[in-house]
Amino acid sequence: MNIELTPKEAAALKELAADKDMSESAVMRQALRMYQLIHERQKQGETFSFSGDAQRAKEFAGGAFPT
Repeated sequence: MNIELTPKEAAALKELAADKDMSESAVMRQALRMYQLIHERQKQGETFSFSGDAQRAKEFAGGAFPT
């Protein structure tokens, strides 16, 4: 299988591989497994968020975002 990446995507892949001390192929396999897990759980009705999402939403929306 071949995959074409934009220069920005290729740079991100190289950076992740270096940061994680993994091959680029291993990073792609791990990313696919993570994406599949998230996709399956969302199909079951679960939601996905990051721990800092509420704070970032407040900072983005200002006073318009309810606490």
